[in-house]
Amino acid sequence: MQLTKGANCALNATRFIIEVSGGAPLDVSALLCAESGKVRSDDDFVFYGAPSGPGVRHRAASGGQPDGVEFDLPAVPADVAKVVVTASLDGSGPKTFSMVPAFTVVARDATSGAVLAEFHPDGLANETALLCAEVYRRNGAWKLRAIGQGFNSGLAGIAITYGVDIADDEPDQAPPPAPPNAAPAPQPTGSVSTPNLTKLTLQKSTVSLAKRQTVSLVKDSGPALRKVQVGLGWDPARQGRNIDLDASCVLLDAGLKKVDTCWFMSTTAAGGAIRHSGDNLTGQGDGDDEIIFVDLEAVPRNVEWLVFTVNSFGKQKFTEVANAYCRLVDSTTGSELVRYSLSQSEPRTGVLMAVLHRAGSDWDMTALGEFADGRTVRAMVKPAVTAIQALRRG
Repeated sequence: MQLTKGANCALNATRFIIEVSGGAPLDVSALLCAESGKVRSDDDFVFYGAPSGPGVRHRAASGGQPDGVEFDLPAVPADVAKVVVTASLDGSGPKTFSMVPAFTVVARDATSGAVLAEFHPDGLANETALLCAEVYRRNGAWKLRAIGQGFNSGLAGIAITYGVDIADDEPDQAPPPAPPNAAPAPQPTGSVSTPNLTKLTLQKSTVSLAKRQTVSLVKDSGPALRKVQVGLGWDPARQGRNIDLDASCVLLDAGLKKVDTCWFMSTTAAGGAIRHSGDNLTGQGDGDDEIIFVDLEAVPRNVEWLVFTVNSFGKQKFTEVANAYCRLVDSTTGSELVRYSLSQSEPRTGVLMAVLHRAGSDWDMTALGEFADGRTVRAMVKPAVTAIQALRRG
């Protein structure tokens, strides 16, 4: 059955999959909602980072099959009134849906593969996420409705709308006051002073940092650094286990006020100057698990600090993580410039790995290695501010 926006139809199968494709890399997710229209808890947010819920499971794209959500309706809890299926751009292709050549939502019988219903959302412009369809209860039966409503605030905006708690522990606010005997913080007029630490310089070989060491990113020879990438990597501490961590970046101004964030739900920041490579779900394999690309020349002048964090959305602790590191690579040459490896772990869900900060017209990098609690980068803003205040005090 061909559906138009707002139309609905009965579902003639209890086990089926809703696939979303659009000629561009997409991330599909689902939200299990109660009668209130909100999720019952954060566990009702089903996506590639948390792929299983009661009666609903995320299926990753593979073998020519697009991303999708699988349904087993008899297993959906009785207090779930509807399941909303969404799609968002994964950051590796087009930036908005206006750039996506085609867009199709298809419901297929899980056994036969027969098409139950099909929907082609249109009229999309600068949206980065989309409410595709909803599966809902009506008079004891299940039905499917085509939605096609776009969101400019990405997957994070949709998740918040449906009650998923991904916000900061506290609203954005001015940084907390320094201790009574601490040196005064620099005034937010122009570039701030760099941390009062012995500063290393770039060498022909990789510079290895210790916690709270700083290295200047000024090259002795050759062109200035313009584009870099911060690679973050980790392994499961126990063989055979998966560790799904998320690398992110907090952008702060001279007064330590949050300017933006770049993370798996919002893969670009600062007008595209900061980009995220996408989510790694296991931590398995060699090399960087996730990469954040930085165009240093394009970072807005009001941004003074780029704090790189790693979080566990699934609440796995860093005592379950081995070989966590952060490294800086020159994107132009591919050469590794700086590396910092965690030498310890704590039973917490987040860590501040390192920070890039302005030093006049250039940039420095400082290793942090400070642990905190937070499932997403939004909960790391306050710890980032606290860590930078400690650096300023020396």
